[in-house]
Order: sequence, then structure tokens, then C-alpha cells
Amino acid sequence: MTLYERVGGDAFFTALVDHFYDGVEADPVLRPLYEPDLPGARVRLRGFLIQYWGGPTTYSDERGHPRLRMRHAPFVIAELERDHWLRHMRRAVDAVVPPVADAERAELLAYFEAAAEAMRNASRPT
Repeated sequence: MTLYERVGGDAFFTALVDHFYDGVEADPVLRPLYEPDLPGARVRLRGFLIQYWGGPTTYSDERGHPRLRMRHAPFVIAELERDHWLRHMRRAVDAVVPPVADAERAELLAYFEAAAEAMRNASRPT
């Protein structure tokens, strides 16, 4: 059984993405990286996550291969941006994963931590 099926399908990922972007909307570090209107970003992230975790392939059917590094290349993503992104994603996971679903929570967080680091494309002097 895929994680997509174990967590309840589309409804889970809709809630996860909504919680995530609710945090991004008020984040002074991340908000400038996104388009003025967030519904498109919400749709794209939800579609990608649904597909990644074993759901329908609508994301690739509509947008082609995810090419995450290429799609994020125009944005400066250093440690600060990565950390803010992860903070909001962790909060979203905690908001939507039932406390008894430790395996799913761990699987989601492991992926998000690795993906956030993989998108980092800059460093700032300390």
C-alpha cells in the first residue's frame, strides 16, 4: 500500500499543502519567492506530492517531468530559505498526521528534509 493510500489520498495532501501555504503566506523570507497569488503554487505542490507518494500522475501528465532542481533554479535558496521552508512543512505535517501515524510522519519528514536540502543552491556568508 502506498503512502498516498495509507494517509487517505487527495484529501490528506490538500490539507497538508493548505497548512503549508498558510504559513508561507505570512513568512517574510519565503513569501517574496512565490508568485503574488498562491493558488497556482498550491495546485502544483499538491499534484507533485500526490504523484510522488503513489497517487494519480496528473502532475506529470500536465507539466511533464518534475525537474525540481531546474524549476527552483531561478530562486536563491540558501540555508535560511531551506530552514523556513522546512519549518512550515514540519508544522503542516504535524497538523495533518494523526499522532498514531508515526511511520507516515517519519517517512514524510525524511523526504521533505532531503528534498529541501537538495533544492539549496546558494550559501550566504556567516
